[in-house]
Amino acid sequence: MHRTQDTSFISTRGGMAPTGFLDVLLSGLAPDGGLAVPAEVPRVSAATLEAWRSLSYPELAAEVIGLYATDIPAADLRALTAAAYGPEHFPDPVVPLRPLDAVAPGLALVGLSEGPTMAFKDLAMQFLGQAIPYQLAREGRVLNILGATSGDTGSAAEHAFRGRDGVSVFMLSPQGRMSDVQRAQMYSLADANIHNIAVDGVFDDCQNLVKAINGDAAFKVEYAIGAVNSINFGRIAAQVVYYVWAWLRASDGVAEGLAGAAAGAGVGEPTGERIFGVDVAVPSGNFGNIYAGHLARTMGVPIRRLILATNENNVLDEFFSTGVYRPRSSAQTLATSSPSMDISKASNLERFIWTLLGAEEFHSRWPELERTGVLDLSDQLARMRDEFGFVSGTSTHADRLAAIRRVHEATAAPIDPHTADGVTVALRLMEPEVPTLVLETARPEKFPETVAEALGAPQPVPEAIQCLLDAEQHVVSIPCDESRLRALIAADALRS
Repeated sequence: MHRTQDTSFISTRGGMAPTGFLDVLLSGLAPDGGLAVPAEVPRVSAATLEAWRSLSYPELAAEVIGLYATDIPAADLRALTAAAYGPEHFPDPVVPLRPLDAVAPGLALVGLSEGPTMAFKDLAMQFLGQAIPYQLAREGRVLNILGATSGDTGSAAEHAFRGRDGVSVFMLSPQGRMSDVQRAQMYSLADANIHNIAVDGVFDDCQNLVKAINGDAAFKVEYAIGAVNSINFGRIAAQVVYYVWAWLRASDGVAEGLAGAAAGAGVGEPTGERIFGVDVAVPSGNFGNIYAGHLARTMGVPIRRLILATNENNVLDEFFSTGVYRPRSSAQTLATSSPSMDISKASNLERFIWTLLGAEEFHSRWPELERTGVLDLSDQLARMRDEFGFVSGTSTHADRLAAIRRVHEATAAPIDPHTADGVTVALRLMEPEVPTLVLETARPEKFPETVAEALGAPQPVPEAIQCLLDAEQHVVSIPCDESRLRALIAADALRS
């Protein structure tokens, strides 16, 4: 692995000295309450991309993550990615591409749900499940991971860290707002280091509790609190990998310099040559997954447009359509049939707005959001589309059902409702002769009720899933109360 320079990280709020990947991996939020961002995004040349084409997924992950994790020795990083993406956790290929030309010419599905919890979160979390214990052992420390989940993050984190030495997981979930399979994947775990906490509220309430705890520096230090939600940049770095992989697989066999979209601003090398560019459609609630796509595009991966798909909780679509970011209250967050995206305050959007405005202007305009609850960036709307490649759309329950039926009729295989949101918006916005990749969110088996409604009949329940559903549940229910959460953490946290 050839690294041209070290990558350091700073906070969007400006109050953190430049620090390395391993430090932000263990800390989650920056000390000033901001999010860690690379001081400078590493760049990848066309020649480097071509050199990566023959690599396996674990090998590619070591190369891509290594551009950010420059403080992990290359040999160690290769061992970590080999363990994270090996046959114990993923089949081969780790991320398959599934053509959907029968649905629409040029459409394809990027299979991100081959891991242990059947959701795209596994691809980032399995890396963190290797990297965090690695660093804790080096430092002789323990970590109590505090997170919030709208469905898939929680189970992916718990399956990645279950039984790991030096790590305990406290995972908050909104009571009654996940699918039965999502709940079972979490609550069926009986490992001593896994603590499930169901909160009477919505995901945003859970996220607010996590932020409140992280905002108390003394409590965070006393109880060694860390994060593996998408606010943790370690997850973002691991997610960049599958954007690179998907482009490589989509462009396999394409002769150099031939078909594809013309390079736009920020796409590929600034030579003016025609390259094989793709559009990528991403179902998005918290903006972490698509932010990783933004980084991949900035690095030089030939992504023409990032197509953001929301459900009825369409705060992000409103932002990229109007330039006005208007988070909604918990009471305004709708319960939908794509529940992992039932989010009305996208934590990771701060990272993109920091990039969009630059540090100085960000610091002058961001307080407007905290003061009024609204941030008007309509003056930046053209740049978001033309310079950064973002377009967006909203999908409804009826759209999801139609997309599930359409894909099933064309391929005999269903998709999950979140992926259906991505397919819906991709079909609406895709352009002729531009390959469009839809990032899969989860396996349809995790959402049997919606799939059955779409197809008119229940689908067979795999034996492994039925065993999960029948297993004893391990969960503590609490009101949306910070003091109750603090007491639970204080009682069960690991101490050095």
